[in-house]
Formats: sequence, C-alpha cells, structure tokens
Amino acid sequence: MKAAQITQYGDAGVVSVRADAPLPVAAGGNVLVEVHAASLNPADSSIRSGYMHQMAPLQFPATPGIDVAGIVVEAEGSPGGLKVGDRVFGNASALAGGSGAFAEYASVPAAALATVPAKTSFLEAAALPLAGVSALQALETLKASKESTIFIQGAAGGIGSFAVQIARHLGARVIASCRGSAVPYVKSLGADQVIDFEKTAIEGNVSNCDFVFDTAGGEAYKSAFAALKKGGTIVTIAARPEADLAARFGVTALGQMTDVRTPSLDRLARLVADGNVKVHIDRTFPLDMVQDAFRAREAGRVKGKIVLQIRK
Repeated sequence: MKAAQITQYGDAGVVSVRADAPLPVAAGGNVLVEVHAASLNPADSSIRSGYMHQMAPLQFPATPGIDVAGIVVEAEGSPGGLKVGDRVFGNASALAGGSGAFAEYASVPAAALATVPAKTSFLEAAALPLAGVSALQALETLKASKESTIFIQGAAGGIGSFAVQIARHLGARVIASCRGSAVPYVKSLGADQVIDFEKTAIEGNVSNCDFVFDTAGGEAYKSAFAALKKGGTIVTIAARPEADLAARFGVTALGQMTDVRTPSLDRLARLVADGNVKVHIDRTFPLDMVQDAFRAREAGRVKGKIVLQIRK
C-alpha cells in the first residue's frame, strides 16, 4: 500500500511516500480502515520533529498522522460494535495504538473511532477529530455558558475555529484573537469581537473575561492572564500552566491533554449533524504532496484545517 513514512526525526523533508508499505494488521481491539482522508495538526509536526521523542518515542519506519476518516474493511471481534462498511473518523496515531493516518489503510483502535455525521464528507470528517475534540473538551472543562464571556486565542486555526463555534452554540460571548488577515474569517464563525494581535495588545484591551482558552502558547499565553476577572480560569493546550501568574492574577490555570475517544467524538458528531459546527478546509493536498502539506501548515497562516485526500 502507499503510505507516508519517516525513518528519522526532522523537518518536512524527512517524510517520504512509499508505494510498498506493509498493510497494517487489525488486532487487539483495532479495526482496519480504508483511509479516504486525513488531516494535519500541530501535534503531527511536533511528533515528526522529535519534540516528544523522550516521552513517546516512535518505532521507525513510522507512518505519521492522527486524524483519519474512511471505511471499515476489517472488524472481526471489534469491541465497539463497528462493522465492515461503517463510515468512521477518529484517532489513528501510532502513539495511541494506531498505525498512522497518512496511508491508504490504517489500523485504528475501535475505542478511538465514531460514525461520520450524516451529510459530512470524508474530507470534512478528517478535519474533526483532534482539533474538534480539543475545543469541545476545553469548553466542557470551562463550563462555558450563556452567562459567561470567553477569550479564545489562536481563533483562526483548527482548534480555535471549532472553539469559537462551540462557544457560540453554548451561548457564551466570544472574544477572539487572530492575525489581521483572518479577522473576517473569525467574525464569520460567530465571534462577537475579534482582536488583530499584530496591531492590538491583549493586555489593556481585553478584560473581565470569565474564561480564556489558549491555543497559541508562548508570550501570547502569558499576556492572556490579564484578560481574566478574578476567579476566572484559563485553559491552555499550547503551554505549561503558569502557577505564578495564576496566583498573581487570582485565577486558575489549567493545561489540557486531549483524549480522542468515541464518547467525545460522538458528542462532536452531534454538533456537526445539527449544524452547530461547520468544518473549514483551508487547502487539500494529495498524499504524494504530504511534504508540501506540512510546510503549508507550518507557515502559520491557515484558516481552519489542511487535509490530505488519500482517495477520491
């Protein structure tokens, strides 16, 4: 089968496409998925570059890719009740018991799959798992509601795009930050106020928020503490929680490790099926152009998600 693989850590140039990669095996609670689409996340770049190798080393050759969408072609003894022919989406990461999403076939834990929402394409479904579940779990942690105001950093990216929509669905007032070129896009997602972080500092211009959801990290994360009212909560998916800053501002700082499993995927699928969350695909690449897809995502000006089309 055809698969994108790496034999060492490095930049996008270490990824090559093999035409003779071995077919993965569905066993031990996994099913075999005929992959139709996969999408790229910041985590894919981190894993490929070796950022996580001490905590979770890869076994080379390794097939990258977390987000997967396709059709179940082998499901003998599936603990999740999946059957051949089911349209599914979920987490195929090699670090989570899968064989990697960037291939024509993937072995995926049944516990990390859900049924693709009705009227949703494989390209759209592939953009959902990690980013969508990350946004959903963060907002569930924060308990965002119609009585609250939330500030979302990095609102034009995959996670941020979903977070704005889910927060609006929950009735929260949404303040968002992004690059100036993405301001119209983020407004179209439903944000009540959008800050161009290239022109406007967060400190002094955003305040009295109940919650902050940070997807940016770095100095942007640190500056976001000033946006909170006392007693507020900040959740970050891109940095380590800053206990000292939390104490100084009188707030709670939390970190998030997203858990892409069937229950959260099912909740996300319902939001999509009901029309409360829509997928925005910035660009689509064929598997043979996976290096270009990585470079495009890492250029940092993506609105929504970049998706690999494995099958037409």
